[in-house]
Amino acid sequence: MTIRYPNGKRFETSTVKKNQTKKPNQITYSNRGMTLEEDINTTNEWYVEQGLAVIHKKPTPVQIVQVDYPQRSAAVIKEAYFKQASTTDYNGVYKGRYVDFEAKETKNKTSFPLNNFHDHQVKHMKEVLRQDGICFVLLRFTTTDEVYLLDASYLISFYEDMKHSRKSIRKSDVEKYGHLIKIGYQPRIDYLPIVQHAYFSE
Repeated sequence: MTIRYPNGKRFETSTVKKNQTKKPNQITYSNRGMTLEEDINTTNEWYVEQGLAVIHKKPTPVQIVQVDYPQRSAAVIKEAYFKQASTTDYNGVYKGRYVDFEAKETKNKTSFPLNNFHDHQVKHMKEVLRQDGICFVLLRFTTTDEVYLLDASYLISFYEDMKHSRKSIRKSDVEKYGHLIKIGYQPRIDYLPIVQHAYFSE
């Protein structure tokens, strides 16, 4: 299936197909678990079940262009376009406060590339902060399987400095300004205690 962005550019995914297998020497610790998105989704489901928060991944509007019908009872989408550029990945509510965040991961060991983010996403984060919403990014360093919560204000600052400074955030800065999230089993990425501490402490 071909999916295109509003500007017509093809959407490329790095997801490995189910029928593809990696050689043993290519498998790393970070490949043993689920993707960051899957980890967050299962964590959010657990939060809902426990009555702690209601946070979900935002659906991305898609315009279907071409559909094939190999069988009467089955339809296969062959080509589609994203109707609009996405903002951030997740939003919802926790203790009466609006929560909005983006999740990204990198294989880099010492820095997080800022080209993972886009102007429209940063603009959206600014708008959320302007309305006193809780806004942050979850950054995963896949080689060490470390996940940090970094407030959007820091991300915005690093992003705006990118034009005349570094094109990435040093991991040391992520450690300095962010919060390391404990990785567990259930929930997998328990970020709510960090949200509680960072945004609700007096």
